[in-house]
Amino acid sequence: MNFNPSTIAGLVIAASFAAGLNIYATVLTLGLLARFHWVQLPPGLEVLSSWWILGASAALFSVEFVADKIPGLDLVWNALHTFVRVPFAALLAYRATLQLSPEMQLLATCAGAAIALAAHSSKTAARTLVTASPEPVSNIALSTGEDAVAVGLTWTATHHPLIAGGVAAAFTIAALFTVRWIVRAISKTWKRLWEPARAVA
Repeated sequence: MNFNPSTIAGLVIAASFAAGLNIYATVLTLGLLARFHWVQLPPGLEVLSSWWILGASAALFSVEFVADKIPGLDLVWNALHTFVRVPFAALLAYRATLQLSPEMQLLATCAGAAIALAAHSSKTAARTLVTASPEPVSNIALSTGEDAVAVGLTWTATHHPLIAGGVAAAFTIAALFTVRWIVRAISKTWKRLWEPARAVA
């Protein structure tokens, strides 16, 4: 990979969105690609190829793969991972931009956190909506799709960073609109449920 500012920006945008969906899948994919020399990562991300990090991310990805597909538990899991996905996405962005100026590095770090937060928020909002259904198939399908997007977007970011960055930017915009729509839908549902209870009281 040619580490110029535009390709690094594409990598940061795509990896940050992927991290917002599944940080462990993102780190594991980046680490494996670097470990087996399938791609060259920016110098600050070479640490991801460590066997310790690969082992830890693989173990945590296995746990998330199961926990994220169980209705109810997935809501708790995603709520707790607000404090994991966003900070680690910021850290990835920071490490990926070590060769840039401090100002650009700070901008990239903030952007990485914001993009991951948008992805994470849309995932959590969608899961809140889907978990209300009694069957687990929707949760499993949605979670599997999120895992596939995280891995696929991360792989694309290492081979075609500009394309991946553009796709992730579009996903981020869509995620913001999705969160807004889902929050409104949930709010309307709660109002419909709450009004009869208030009338009875």
